[in-house]
Amino acid sequence: MANGQYRTAMPVNEPVLSYKPGSPERAELKETIRRIGSRTLEIPLEIGGKRVKTGRLAEARCPHDHEHLLATWHKGGKAEVDQAVAAAAKAWPDWSRMDWQDRAAIFLKAADLLAGPYRHVLNAATMLGQSKTCHQAEIDSACELIDFWRFNVHYLQSIYSEQPGSQPGMWNRVEYRPLEGFVFAVTPFNFTSIAGNLPTAPALMGNTILWKPASSAVYSAHFILEILREAGLPDGVVNLVAGSGGEIGDPVFAHPELAGVHFTGSTEVFHGVWRTIGTNIAAYKNYPRIVGETGGKDFVFAHPSADPKAVATALVRGAFEYQGQKCSAASRAYLPKSLWKRIKDELLGQVAQIKMGDPTDFGNFMGAVIDKGAYADIEGYIKYAKRSKDAEILAGGGCDSKQGWFIEPTVVQTTNPDFKLMQEEIFGPVLTLYVYPDGQLDKTLELCDRGSAYALTGAIFARDRQAIVHMADKLRHTAGNFYIND
Repeated sequence: MANGQYRTAMPVNEPVLSYKPGSPERAELKETIRRIGSRTLEIPLEIGGKRVKTGRLAEARCPHDHEHLLATWHKGGKAEVDQAVAAAAKAWPDWSRMDWQDRAAIFLKAADLLAGPYRHVLNAATMLGQSKTCHQAEIDSACELIDFWRFNVHYLQSIYSEQPGSQPGMWNRVEYRPLEGFVFAVTPFNFTSIAGNLPTAPALMGNTILWKPASSAVYSAHFILEILREAGLPDGVVNLVAGSGGEIGDPVFAHPELAGVHFTGSTEVFHGVWRTIGTNIAAYKNYPRIVGETGGKDFVFAHPSADPKAVATALVRGAFEYQGQKCSAASRAYLPKSLWKRIKDELLGQVAQIKMGDPTDFGNFMGAVIDKGAYADIEGYIKYAKRSKDAEILAGGGCDSKQGWFIEPTVVQTTNPDFKLMQEEIFGPVLTLYVYPDGQLDKTLELCDRGSAYALTGAIFARDRQAIVHMADKLRHTAGNFYIND
């Protein structure tokens, strides 16, 4: 019996490729986009290593080109959920007892495959299916997912090494056991890396998974599972069952073997997850562990000592990268009157230079929003701002769905700090600004603090050190991710 202690190499962040004109990676990515984009896939469910076709089909189309059909995919329901739970249960005994280093080797192999032959494939799939630019895809679907798989192995070893002390005549230890049952991984459309991490992080710890990807990201999910299969992941460890939320979620949450939920998505849906599990709690064999990350209404707050150009650049990058479809996107800003003209001129100048269109044109900064539903929701907020007496559209406001779901980067100024667009998550390229009197800093900090039900991400800008300390203290409960001058 082997009794050596394994220590994997300390991971380092995957280098981000530049895709500059003339670079080999640019040429390779363009060719991969052409190759995979020229064929229409039929994507089955993946249950216990078998490809399951239900005949209930949905379509995956490019958000920026309605006419471009990337794939048809099979939708699951209760029968397929039951099959996936059975497959996960069948895989559980061997997988949960497998030595950690053997499980880890699979995900380290997956990281190497993604860093190598699959890099451009997953980037191209993310660009085509989710309308990300090459730079956004590279950071997300390549580098971040590679980092997840490598760093997860590193932190697994840290977790296992956390042991209690012993004393003479008594040895103590903690054994970190996988959950009894299956883990339900629910993943979003906006980050391919999160889609890859949510099912695989609990799998690395010895759990077996039922994975429901976002319906608008089944295309890239298909390639993630292809990587895992090639890396040697055993059948039944991760079972992909795509479909509508209710058709998959209802039978999952009614199942007594549900042991955990790993979720990223909307706050409203996660509230429903908690309510449903609470209602069904007596039916489960164990108390399901629930881990989730949801929405945000993220702010930028500038002090009168802030650098106007830095503030403007942060607003553009924070609000309009990936069309604002990030829970961490800048969505509301509080700007001092003394800096307003300089910030406004710089901000509107930068917004005017934003290029929007097909992300496979590497000169574009923005693509389309993800689907018809998102387009309608975002357009509704813009129309509300246009007809409101206490708001003005400073830039953008245009919506065009003829070819794709395109919405211009939109800047709204309001005189009402409690304006609807200052409080509700929009999940689109809409930034709302409130200009405050310099003498009302503390009052405006209070407005920012109570201005939203969310507390995810925020940033303050100031060149005065005491102001930074003061603002950070006043806003300490407004954001879990808190940035200073960034």
